[in-house]
This record gives sequence, C-alpha cells and structure tokens, in this order.
Amino acid sequence: MRTLRSLLLILSAVVALVAAGCGKDDATPTPEQVSGDWHGSIELPGRQLAIGVNFADDGEATVDIPEQGVAAAPLTGVSADPDKVTFSIPDVPGDPKFEGTYNRDSDTIEGEFSQGGQQFPLRLTRGQVEGPARPQEPQAPFPYDTEEVSYPSGEITVAGTLTRPEGTGPFPTVVLITGSGPQDRDETLLGHKPFLLLADTLTRAGYAVLRTDDRGVGGTGGNLEHATYQELTDDIIAGMNYLRGRDDIDARRIGLLGHSEGGYLAPLAAARPDSGVAFTILLAGPAVPGSEVLLEQNRLIMAAQGATPEEISEQIGFVSGLVAIVRTGDLEAARRYVLEHNNSLPEDERSPEEAAAQMASPYMAALLNYDPAPALSALRVPTLAVYGGKDLQVPPAQSEGPMRNLLADNPDATVHTFDGLNHLLQPADKGTPDEYAAIETTMDPAVLDYLSNWLTERMPPR
Repeated sequence: MRTLRSLLLILSAVVALVAAGCGKDDATPTPEQVSGDWHGSIELPGRQLAIGVNFADDGEATVDIPEQGVAAAPLTGVSADPDKVTFSIPDVPGDPKFEGTYNRDSDTIEGEFSQGGQQFPLRLTRGQVEGPARPQEPQAPFPYDTEEVSYPSGEITVAGTLTRPEGTGPFPTVVLITGSGPQDRDETLLGHKPFLLLADTLTRAGYAVLRTDDRGVGGTGGNLEHATYQELTDDIIAGMNYLRGRDDIDARRIGLLGHSEGGYLAPLAAARPDSGVAFTILLAGPAVPGSEVLLEQNRLIMAAQGATPEEISEQIGFVSGLVAIVRTGDLEAARRYVLEHNNSLPEDERSPEEAAAQMASPYMAALLNYDPAPALSALRVPTLAVYGGKDLQVPPAQSEGPMRNLLADNPDATVHTFDGLNHLLQPADKGTPDEYAAIETTMDPAVLDYLSNWLTERMPPR
C-alpha cells in the first residue's frame, strides 16, 4: 500500500557528499564526448545512495538507482560535452539535476547535484553502479523448471513466469498477487525482489508458482490506473483457468498468496462462485476498508519520521477530504482537489501533476472504497494471515483483531504476527518505508519457513 507522500525522492532534506573514485597517475586524454557508464554515491542519513548514469553515443542518457528500483530510466537535458556535462531526472519532485565537467587528470566527472533548491557536490567515476547487497536473491542455475508464460484476460494479455519442480507432476500451485501500485512479477521494490524469493522458496518445497506483471507493466497489457477490482480479480481467475488447462498442474490444488493489497484481492477472487481456490495466504493483508488503512498509515509513518502534530493533522485532513470526495463517485472533483492541494505545497515538495492526479484514478477509488469484510467472512478454505509487528503501512494493531473476527467461522484459519518485522516482513528498526532499501534481508527466513510448513501440512506436494 502506498502513502500519499512520495517515496521516490532522490535526496532527503539532509544529504552530505561522499566523493567516490580515485585519481590516476597519468592524465587521460580528454574525450570528444563523455560516454559509457559512470557511478557515484550520495550519503543519506545512515546509508549511501548509489546512482549510475549511462551516456550513449547517440546523445541520450539513462540513470540507475538500484535501491529505488530505478533501472535505465531516461534522462532529459543531457549534455555529454566534457566542458559541460548535464542531465535532469524528469517527473521527480524538486527538479533533480546535475551540472559538471570532465576532469582529465582524475578521469572523473565532477559537479553539483541539485534538488529542491539544495546543491550537493558529486563525483562520478567510470563503471557501472553496484546494487545493494541482497544475499537472499536467488541465482541461477535453479533446481527446477522456469517458463515464460502468457494468457488472455478479457481484452488484455497477462505475462509472467511459471516455476515448477522437476518431474511430470501434476503439482499443487501457488498464484502470487502483488501489492498496490504498478508492480512487476518479482514485486521489485527498492532493490528487493520478494516474489522472486517466494517463488524460489515454494518451488524448492515442491510447488509450482505463477507470478505475473501487473497491468501496464512488463509484458502485461492494459493500464493499472484505469482498472477496477472486478478487472483485477478477473486477471487472477484468468491465471487460474490457464493453469487448469495444463497437464503438469493439479487443477484441484491451486491457491492464492497475496501481499498487502494482494491480501484484498485474494479473498475477493476466492469468493467468486466456482473459483475453485484451494487456499489463501495473506501477507500483510488489510482487514479494514482501504480508506481507514490509508489514514492510519499516513498518521503512523509521519509520526515515526518526526513530523509535527500540526503537519500530521494537515495531512490527515487532506486524506480525509480526498476520501469524502471519492465516496461521492465524482473522480473529476477528486482530481481537482488533489491538484489544488499539490499546487499549494512548496515547489520542491510537489509531485509531478500526472503522478498527483493518479490519487484520483479509478484504481485508487477502488482501493479507498473497498471493504474486505464480506470476502474474508465468506472464506472457508485453509487461510493463513501473517503480519509484521512493526508494519506501519498495514499496521497489525488495526487489522489483526478484525482479521481474527472475520475468519472466526473458517474451520482452518491461522492469524500470526511476527514481532519486529515491517511491511515487507523484514527485520526492522522503526518500520518506516525509508528503511526498506537499507535492510539486506528481503524477507525474514522465519517467515519463509512458516509459510512452507503451513502449506506442506495442508497441501502436501506429491
């Protein structure tokens, strides 16, 4: 689930330079144009933010910010002239840009990176940027089969990856459902790939696993911002129907695992007549309406980040106003409300207009208006709901109790909270989203073991 405040800022309010690179004994000839890969680091509170820039021979350039999941994003205002090296990162608050020159003595690019009226010295050295350490990320070769798949869902095509144990099967299968916002099949976030890790873990345990790109992402068609929950559950059912048509999949043992907003969609899909869902696993799945989740996560995250009571009250007032307008069904009025609020902010805090307007999209309206109680109460298949004790995006204090109550009539329902874990089920300090990238662990191994054991007891692989 997302907060209204942008998590994609390149710099925070307090940033210091870390000069990366070393000099050479012999001067390097000055090139006609700067080209190739360059990288540097900017020091954020408690960590360094690594960035990389690639200058292509055709005058274009791209940026990589591994911790924020930014890869080969196009830059604007590019100049590769050694005497004037410039680029800007579009559609990011604060108009981040770089201006510098090539230093032939050290073979570096040196200049100033600016954002939101602040300037920071930055030195770029040759070579590709290295991503943050992710020791859990699975690496090939894998002891199982991996297949790229696609299938229709209404008028669009859904693309994804199916992993399955070696052998002929048929295999029990888990369909993974991402959290809110446009996500790829690995649910890539800030350099982490939790769905890649989950697929690897469960496939090694004997299960086939389907994970797919969201609408408008990767190989999947459509546009997520225009999608309703009806259409998103259509996509889930389409995946199950595709799997049932395969000889290597056990059609009677296909279940759903949803993370965050996926914890809304999995029970909603399971509640459809004749869906045939065999089990549901909900990781940080909300058990209260989306509007309540958004209000509480804004309150908790801002407080944890040191916002004043006045700032929190102002933000909650804005979100409450948005919710009230969305409930009327007038999304054009909601759009005007969001843009007016955005334009009232200091210039360096404003979101790009297109990004701000997405807060009044049909997709966001579906999230804010959704009440999970009917679908959760109707679940009669084995269900596991897992929370992180330090989750500030779907706080267990708000959802754990209602989840237990709503699943009370389910003959096989388990609700479990892991102390000390955040929304991504990582070991955390405060639990705020700005910690996610700095944590090397993608998902606590205790959670992976718990999921595998729960599933094996109820749906043992053959």
